[in-house]
Amino acid sequence: MTRDPQADPAPDDTAQDPSDGLDDDLDDDLDDDLDDDLDDGSAEDVTGELWPTATDEQREDAVAAATSALQRGRLVIIPTDTVYGLAADAFDADAVADLLDAKGRGREMPPPVLISSAATVDALVVALPGYARPLIDAFWPGPLTLVARQQPSLQWDLGEAKGTVAVRMPDHPVALAVLERTGPLAVSSANLTGSPAATDAEHALDMLGDEVAVVVDDGPSPGGEASTIVDVTGTQGRVLRVGALSLEQLNAVLEPLGASLVLEGS
Repeated sequence: MTRDPQADPAPDDTAQDPSDGLDDDLDDDLDDDLDDDLDDGSAEDVTGELWPTATDEQREDAVAAATSALQRGRLVIIPTDTVYGLAADAFDADAVADLLDAKGRGREMPPPVLISSAATVDALVVALPGYARPLIDAFWPGPLTLVARQQPSLQWDLGEAKGTVAVRMPDHPVALAVLERTGPLAVSSANLTGSPAATDAEHALDMLGDEVAVVVDDGPSPGGEASTIVDVTGTQGRVLRVGALSLEQLNAVLEPLGASLVLEGS
């Protein structure tokens, strides 16, 4: 279902109806009742609503809708610079569990966490090795995911993460706008496990529309390829998955500093 902000007729401001105030009060009461119903589960929340972003006004509405849904513990689909992502509040354990269930994924495969600023990484991880900083400086925002040791004080449950967290800062204005309002989000590729990741909103909607409240449609993904994942939990960095960034691109940053990464298993 696509929301058309132009569908509602513009109000007539030339005359004032004495019942307008009463109508507003009734509308407010109805909105309150609906909110109460949604809170207690007696009414079904909207599912799979498609929000376009073609204009500034539409983009703001889409970001606001996604933010509201995430804060209510719902799942949303957002665009990123790599592929479309299925997102949940990282600090809402039930929402993260719903994300894993929606994808058909177990707790042994915890989702990455997206952040809106590189500075946030220090609030989420500890013992970040020196070679990780140049990678962050060179490739964030962008298609680089770092697996690091998580802060032990964090009150979240991403799954069986074994004391680590995968963190990335995306290079996409809509994703960053949502993250700036919500804080860190657990985000996995918008697809069923075993299926190709969605690179447009319609594909994501076809696979996961029944599981999400909002689908933010910002057109085809600009990258179309998953991020490269680097394990930075040890003194030797390891590339766990080669994606949009090659090993050569990563090492071009590190080798002048006397460091390098290796491919996992090599």
